[in-house]
Amino acid sequence: MSLQLAEQFEANEQYEEAYREYKKEYEANPNDIGLLERLGHISLILDKKDEAASYYNEILKRDVTNPLAYEQLISLYEGRDKYKYYIYRGNKNSIEGKLDFAINDFKKALAVADEGTQIAMTRMTLANLYVQAGNRLKAIDEFNMILEGEDLHEEMFLQLADLYLQDEAYSSAVDTLNRAKQKGFDTPRVNEGLAAVYLKSGDPKKAMEYTTDELLRIQCMLEIGEVSEAYEKLNNLPEEAKKSPRYYTLMAQYYYSSKEFDKSLDAVNEYNKLVPNSPLTYQMRALVYEESGDEYNAHVNWGKYNILRKNVDIALNEFINAVQINDSDVDLMFEIAELLTANKEIDHASEYYAKIIKKDPKNKEALYKLAQYREGLGDYGMQISYLERIVDVDSRDLRALKELANAYEKNKMKAKALDTYKAYIELVKEPSEYKIIKDKIDNLEKLGASDAQESEGLIDKIMKIFNK
Repeated sequence: MSLQLAEQFEANEQYEEAYREYKKEYEANPNDIGLLERLGHISLILDKKDEAASYYNEILKRDVTNPLAYEQLISLYEGRDKYKYYIYRGNKNSIEGKLDFAINDFKKALAVADEGTQIAMTRMTLANLYVQAGNRLKAIDEFNMILEGEDLHEEMFLQLADLYLQDEAYSSAVDTLNRAKQKGFDTPRVNEGLAAVYLKSGDPKKAMEYTTDELLRIQCMLEIGEVSEAYEKLNNLPEEAKKSPRYYTLMAQYYYSSKEFDKSLDAVNEYNKLVPNSPLTYQMRALVYEESGDEYNAHVNWGKYNILRKNVDIALNEFINAVQINDSDVDLMFEIAELLTANKEIDHASEYYAKIIKKDPKNKEALYKLAQYREGLGDYGMQISYLERIVDVDSRDLRALKELANAYEKNKMKAKALDTYKAYIELVKEPSEYKIIKDKIDNLEKLGASDAQESEGLIDKIMKIFNK
C-alpha cells in the first residue's frame, strides 16, 4: 500500500509525503533500483542534494553501468565538487568505451584531488585506463608515481609487476615485488608473484624459494630436470587436485620431458576439455609436435596459438608454411584465404581458393569466392564459368542460379538468362521474390531472347578496342 500511496502523493505534488512513503517502501525492498531512482528524483525536487547523491550511489552499487545514476551524479556535483564531478564523468565515459575522454576526465580529477587516498586511487584508475587503451608505458609511469606515495596496497605492486612481466622486464618485476615486501606487504600473494616471475624468467630454483603452491613446485621440478621426483608428487596429489587444468598441463609437461609424445598430447586434450580453445592448448601441442618432428602440425598449432594472441601476420606465415609441407587440409586453406582477404590481399587469397578447387572440384564455397573475385576484375566470362560449375554440382542452389541468371542477363546472353531464371523460379517459395523474377522473365520474353544476340563481357570489349 505504501508504494501506491507514495505514487499518489507524487502525482498530487505532495513531495514530502511521497518521500516518506517511498522511504518506507525502500526499507522493505532495499535492492529495488526503481525505488532508489524515485527517491533520488524526489530528493532533487526537495533540494536534498546530499540524499539524492546517496541514492544514486546506491544504484551504482547495484548496477555499475546505470546511465541515469551517472548523469544525475555528474549534474549534482557540477559546480559543487570538481573532483567528484570528473570522477563520475570519467567512470561514465569508461563504461561507454570512450577511453580517451575517460583518461582526460581522470587527469582533471587528479589535478584537483587534495587527499592522498584520492590521488592514489585516481592514479590507479588512470593506470588501468591506459592498460585498456594499450598504452602500458604510461600505465607503468602512473603506478610508479603511486608507489612514491604513502597510501599503498599490495594490489598496486602486483599490478605493476604484472605489467613488467608482460613486457618481459623480469628484473623490474622482481624489484617491484621486493619493494612491496620492504613496505610491509610480505604476503602470500606477493611471494607467489615473485615465484611466478622467477619461473617465467627461467630461474625455477629461485621460484621454489618463494612458492608454497604444490603444483608450481612440481612445475619447477620438471623445469630443473627432477622429472621422476615430479612424477611421484603428481601421482600423490589429492584426487581433487587431479581434476584441475593445471594438473593436466603438468602431466603434459612430464610426458613431454619423458619423450612420450602421444601421452603428452592426451594430457593436453584433457586440459582443453576443461579450458576450451585456450592459447596454451595450441602452444603445448606445437611444442610437442616440434619435439616429435611433426613440422606440419607444429606450424598449424603455432598458427592457431598466434590467432588467439591476435598476432595475425605471424599466424598467417605459420599456416602458409604448413600448407607448403602438406596441402591436403582444405579447411586450413580456407582460413589462409580469409586471413589474406582481411589483410586486403585479394589476389593472393584467390590463389588459395584455386588450390582448394583443385583438391575439391565441387567445393561450392571456393567456387563462389572465385566467381566474386572474377566479377571484381571484370572477367565476366570466368565469373559465369565458376557459377556454372556450382550449378552443375547443385542444380537446386538458389543463390548460384540467381547470380548466374543475373550474369547471363548483364552479358546479353538472353536465352541462357531466361532458362536459368525459369529454373530458379521453379524452386522459389517466397511470393515477393517469385513476382520479381516472374517480371524479369516476362520482360526478357517480350524483348525476345536469342543466343545470337549475346555479346562479349567487359574484357572481350576492351580487347577489341585495343585490336582496332
